[in-house]
Order: sequence, then structure tokens, then C-alpha cells
Amino acid sequence: MKRCWITDKPLEVSSMVELVTRREAGAINTFIGTVREFTEGKRTLFLQYEAYTSMAEKKLEEIAEEIDRKWPDVKIAIAHRIGRLEISDIAVIIAVSTPHRDDSFEASRYAIERMKEVVPIWKKEHWENGQEWIGNQKETKQGIPREEEIR
Repeated sequence: MKRCWITDKPLEVSSMVELVTRREAGAINTFIGTVREFTEGKRTLFLQYEAYTSMAEKKLEEIAEEIDRKWPDVKIAIAHRIGRLEISDIAVIIAVSTPHRDDSFEASRYAIERMKEVVPIWKKEHWENGQEWIGNQKETKQGIPREEEIR
């Protein structure tokens, strides 16, 4: 069973938690990234996420492997949605189980920060008065991705 994937279908928190639930875990942490309505004073209408799916899934798995090495007792599942997302839709879920809560929080934070650094997913914001490709997830690279980066 895959533990990291990209999908154009809505994400379900309960199914992600189920993937990491186990008897050895004393903590399950979930990070749920959602579409917010306002960013820097601009009202967002919806977001469009695009990804180079096979590369994005490979990078998500690499992050999971990094976490396996840093926190050996962890079980993790990561999913990111692409396509058109409305306000409050879930864009990403990271579910982490560990024997103790500190490791669960740390591994979850590590996963989302690494995702923003290395996973090829792009976001286009649509506002009331325009739209713009934001670039990479850390917003350090502006502009529209090349066609070969999307598909």
C-alpha cells in the first residue's frame, strides 16, 4: 500500500489516520493544510494546484524515508491534492504516529517543511481581480512552471 501520493480527489482525514494507527503508537499527529480565503489582504476565490505527479510522489516518498531514518519508530502517510480547490478544501494531509508525542510533532513539521522545499507542486491563486502562478511551495520561485514541469 502506498503511503505517499498525489490525487485529484478530495482527501479524507480519517482514512489517513487509519493508515498510521497501530498498537505501538501513543501519539498520532495530523497536519491538515487547507485553502484560506485571505492572503495579504487579497480575497482568494479558489486555488489551482498542478504537479509533476510521478516526480512529486517520488519526492514525497524520499521525505518519508528521511523521516524513517530520523525517527525510527515513526509511521507516516502523506497525500497532496491537485486540481481546483475551493476555500476550506483540504490541500494536504500528513499523518504521523509515534510512541511519544514529541517525535510525532517534530516529524510532522519536518514533513511539511521538506514538502515545500523539494516537491514539484505549483499553486495558482485566483482572486476577485486577477490570478497568478505563485511558483514553488516556498514562494521563492515566481512564475508559471514550464509545461514539462507540470505533466
